[in-house]
Amino acid sequence: MTIETSGFVIQSKIWIDDSQGMAVFGPGRYRILEAVDRLQSLQAAAKELKMSYRAVWCRIKASEERLGKTLVIREGRGSRLTPFARELMTAFLGIQTRVREESDAAFANLMSNSLKSKGI
Repeated sequence: MTIETSGFVIQSKIWIDDSQGMAVFGPGRYRILEAVDRLQSLQAAAKELKMSYRAVWCRIKASEERLGKTLVIREGRGSRLTPFARELMTAFLGIQTRVREESDAAFANLMSNSLKSKGI
């Protein structure tokens, strides 16, 4: 849910970094895993996302290394997600939904009054 107040909409984007500030998981990696899950192929996912196979593979491998867990398993000529990858995706969607709802509420309660009082 997005709340528009006085012609303004609050936007937020969350992702998970490791202790060195390196990306572990976020919307982009979520989209990659969702495409791999649906298409059962890294190559097909890369094509749909307009990315190179190498870029998709490198992002998955980097996340796996930083998490210490496997996300994608190759099966013959295809690929499938691990149960951990599915859990990570579900948890990420939950966090993303909660952050969006809380930021929408905070914006509606706090910022909209400030914007209105400034004549914006």
